[in-house]
Amino acid sequence: MRRISKLTRVAVGVASIALAATACGGTSSESGGDSDASGEAKGLAIAYDIGGKGDQSFNDAAYAGLQKAQKEFGYKTDDVEPTEGETDADKEQRLASLARQGYNPVIGIGYAYGPAITAVSKKYPKTTFGIVDSTVEADNVASLVFAEEQASYLAGVTAAKATKSNVVGFVGGVDIPLIHKFEAGYKQGVLDTNPKVKVLSQYLTQTAEEGGFASPDKGKAAAEGQIEKKADVVYQAAGLSGQGVIEAAAKAKVWAIGVDSDQYNQAALANYKNYILTSALKDVGGAVYALAKSVHDDKPLTGTQTFDLKVNGVGLSESNPEFAKIAGLSDAVAKAKAGIIDGSIKVKTE
Repeated sequence: MRRISKLTRVAVGVASIALAATACGGTSSESGGDSDASGEAKGLAIAYDIGGKGDQSFNDAAYAGLQKAQKEFGYKTDDVEPTEGETDADKEQRLASLARQGYNPVIGIGYAYGPAITAVSKKYPKTTFGIVDSTVEADNVASLVFAEEQASYLAGVTAAKATKSNVVGFVGGVDIPLIHKFEAGYKQGVLDTNPKVKVLSQYLTQTAEEGGFASPDKGKAAAEGQIEKKADVVYQAAGLSGQGVIEAAAKAKVWAIGVDSDQYNQAALANYKNYILTSALKDVGGAVYALAKSVHDDKPLTGTQTFDLKVNGVGLSESNPEFAKIAGLSDAVAKAKAGIIDGSIKVKTE
């Protein structure tokens, strides 16, 4: 029977801190193992989502978790980039190569790895696999999922308190259920705080293959359009494309709200940091590290692992000093967070 569990300790903040796989997948007889032919111990390996390392957001948060595990456990790690236009078979080969080399756990960063994790976990039953943002039913798979809508609600409270025009924006990378959670929570947070505020929403593409998570130019154009319509706070859930949203906000001298990592503190976004009011945090790094630690401790997590406000698996950053200067904002966010945790505020996912 599948075990549904909720981690009780996850540190938000981990999230703020290339191998070309061409071999075919192995068989069950080749599976498992914790070392390569030389006997070298190997640990965590991650395979990135669209946008890859350097997105200052989702993938970089996962890499921070890998770095923490590598430092603490002192073993060999690997992180693998996606390729443009790749298929599920390509993802499967990548994951199989990592498992065959002896990496354990092997984690697919992003919902797109679902079919590949499903297939490879059967071939390598002694390896623990993880998938972020999706659920795979298998005895050796941990599904690492988040209450993105809760962090987005807090972002909505922030936007409603910060806006002067009573118009705010949302830019989603791809029009899929996962990103609908961000939009739903954000809109609810805005309107619960100030029903007079108008929320403009736009999705960059219908599918990930069209570049919705990997096209800063698309993000920039979408944000510019919302700013022209008087939006003075724009929240983005768009991966690498979100950098374009932040750039557009900074150019127009309006507020941007980041996502996944604390984007105010991302070095690559330093030129725009004064206009990044806050970020809706999603502790992907903490989830990656937690799974790695469980395998290292010989108590591998499996089943659905839920990261929400109660366990600090999601949250809201307050790194920008301007956050504390907005009248009533800190108190409003604290009150909303308490309400979500105690159940008096039910956050929508659609």
